[in-house]
Amino acid sequence: MRPSISGSAPATPAFSTSRFRAEREADWIAFDALLARLEKKGAKALSSEELLQLPLLYRATLSSLSIARATSLDKALLDHLEALSIRGYFLIYGVRQSRLDRMKRFLLHDWPAAVRSVWKETLLIVLILLLGTLTSWSLVTHNPEWYYNFIPEELAGGRDPRASAEFLQGTLGHGRAAGEQEGALHMFATYLFTHNSQVSIMSFALGFAFGIPTMMLEYYQGISLGAMIAVFTSKGLGFDFGGWLFIHGTTELFAAALSGAAGLRIGAAVVFPGARGRLQAAADAGRTAGKVMVGVIIMLLAAGLLEGFGRQLITDTLLRYGIGTLMLLFWLGYYYLPRPETGI
Repeated sequence: MRPSISGSAPATPAFSTSRFRAEREADWIAFDALLARLEKKGAKALSSEELLQLPLLYRATLSSLSIARATSLDKALLDHLEALSIRGYFLIYGVRQSRLDRMKRFLLHDWPAAVRSVWKETLLIVLILLLGTLTSWSLVTHNPEWYYNFIPEELAGGRDPRASAEFLQGTLGHGRAAGEQEGALHMFATYLFTHNSQVSIMSFALGFAFGIPTMMLEYYQGISLGAMIAVFTSKGLGFDFGGWLFIHGTTELFAAALSGAAGLRIGAAVVFPGARGRLQAAADAGRTAGKVMVGVIIMLLAAGLLEGFGRQLITDTLLRYGIGTLMLLFWLGYYYLPRPETGI
């Protein structure tokens, strides 16, 4: 015979949301308050003791979240704990950088490091530019008619083998004809800058085609320069023309060399991918080349300012050479001198 049960058995205490919240909510509130101050004013807003409390409160919040998930507490509380935990993770352990910090990091480390990594490609492009310049200079020096194959007559602005030394000197900002030839000066200066900028961008963009179009374009870029040098040197104005070009050319041509180097880096990765697949190798090279090209755009802007203002306002040849030399030394030091990591 079954014994009679006079009363119900004692029930296991239920795990209630209200009890759970009452036991732990103080930690959540304290953690939320510290995070709010950290978000608004940074770590300097917290005392040393509060900074030490942050990871402890974070782990306590994670513990609460784990229990809440295991016991299927109400969804609102679960969402709150998840959001608080994620927020705490990014503020405590995540890398937090402002736009200004990221810009400093790029300018001080990422851009120079990318340029240093393509130094072999840069040296090759410089040699190709010099080869193009020497080729056209030699051809025009021995046969001036070659000049018209390299520089369109409408863009030369009268700067051709038939021009007098006085006329050519005026286009450089010297002599009695300087004011009369200012229009021709601006026209050719604009042509040079536009031409070099377009070739620089195309040299990079066509690098994926095994680097061959890049090298051809860089060679072509030196052609127009060598032809113009030949015209001025034939009239005894090579030194003056060098100053006219040098004040901005050291920046502009350096940028052209870097854009070609970026294109070659991608082309080399496609041809010689190594153990990686070609797409992966090209993607890896593209990340480095992309940083170089962002810097090239900055350099072209600087060259444009030197060309548009510095060269027009400064007419002393030695001063032009001095500024061009200082800019070249600045870029070489900026890119290639070692610098310590600052942790920015």
